Amino acid sequence: MLSLCYVLVRRVLQVAVWRRRSEAVQALEVVVLRHELAILRRQTKRPTLTMVDRLFLAASSRLLPRKAWSAFIITPQTLLGWHRRLVTKRWTYPHRVGRPPIRREIRDLVLRLAHENPRWGYQRIVGELKGLGATVSPTTVRTWLRAAGLGPAGRRQGMTWREFIRTHRQSLLAVDFVTVDTIWLQRLYVLFFIEVGSRRVHLTGCTPNPTGLWVTQQARHLTWTLGGRAEPVRFLIRDRDQKFTSAFDDVFRSEGIEILRTPFRAPQANGVAERFVRTLRSECLDWILIRGAPHLEHVLRVFVEHYNGHRPHRALRLTPPQPRSPAPSTWSGGQLQRRDRLGGLIHEYSGAA
Repeated sequence: MLSLCYVLVRRVLQVAVWRRRSEAVQALEVVVLRHELAILRRQTKRPTLTMVDRLFLAASSRLLPRKAWSAFIITPQTLLGWHRRLVTKRWTYPHRVGRPPIRREIRDLVLRLAHENPRWGYQRIVGELKGLGATVSPTTVRTWLRAAGLGPAGRRQGMTWREFIRTHRQSLLAVDFVTVDTIWLQRLYVLFFIEVGSRRVHLTGCTPNPTGLWVTQQARHLTWTLGGRAEPVRFLIRDRDQKFTSAFDDVFRSEGIEILRTPFRAPQANGVAERFVRTLRSECLDWILIRGAPHLEHVLRVFVEHYNGHRPHRALRLTPPQPRSPAPSTWSGGQLQRRDRLGGLIHEYSGAA
């Protein structure tokens, strides 16, 4: 039966071709293409179309009558949607409606200014931004500060110890004790002062019994040497040791110096003095057996002279606090002269004359 149907269809097509061969061939070709399209539709649920395919089909839909749209593999609603999107892109104007967005860099700058300047309000921050060429409304700055958890200027975190020391380092003086045990197991106490800005160390005395009266007398001796400074000392940092009595504080207050006591169990608050103690031990005291107070005074005097006049400091861009002679700009390549201190424990190098 299937063979008979196939033969009949073939004969009908042959008769149509014999009558009008050119038109029949085209019609037959259309029928074949439609049949193949139907087969493809049964196999593929949703074909993938490129942008070129969409442009061609959308343009063809405007030329073909609506009755012929059944030849497309997509629905008429899809074709109309494509065409509307093409028209929208064609007539989209470049300008935008509304306030332009603020760059992310400006918001980060506002938060940075608020963190670095806890006493600044949002009006002060707006003024600083205006000086930098960035215009932001005060309401926007206040909104950003609230979103970041930064309240008004009076409720933010105050100045830290690090910020305080950096601001007043040239007028800061720190004091502390160094304990040294001799070979006879006698403990000696060394009182020293250090200028925070220049890192210059002042040794004031060494004793096995540092009483309040002795410490106060050493403070008087130091104040006599501070009168010729270019910038006067305004603050003295000390810990809460009981050896620093009220009489000790009065000596400095009489010179217009304010006493700053560090918090409990916070050695980092007097970090410059603590760092000198570590340097003194690691470079000198840990390698020498101290016989007594006179020997310790001699060792400390030599080391402090080396510390103030020759040893480079990272906080001072690798220069000494009080260099004995100006450093040459370039090395001439000549011979070096080595000076041994403390029996060769410390070496100092300089160019040969």
